[in-house]
Amino acid sequence: MPTFTEKVFNVVRAIPAGKTLTYQEVAIKSGRPKAYRAVGNILNTNFDPKIPCHRVIRSDGKTGGYNRGVEKKNKILAREKKSTAKM
Repeated sequence: MPTFTEKVFNVVRAIPAGKTLTYQEVAIKSGRPKAYRAVGNILNTNFDPKIPCHRVIRSDGKTGGYNRGVEKKNKILAREKKSTAKM
């Protein structure tokens, strides 16, 4: 049985480029609806480029944190949104 961390990483891994989920949505999809802060803590430890944690944002629409810097997160999200809009 996968751990909560593994479930979070699996949910985030499935977010397509140009799309986002909130920390709360990830928590719900991972089976623990009230664990959205835990989701943020888990994602803060991720350095695997195959897990696009930059695609997880706050429920109020703000970017939220990113272990490589919020400015980098915003640039990646803008680039992905722009590239998917051309498709």
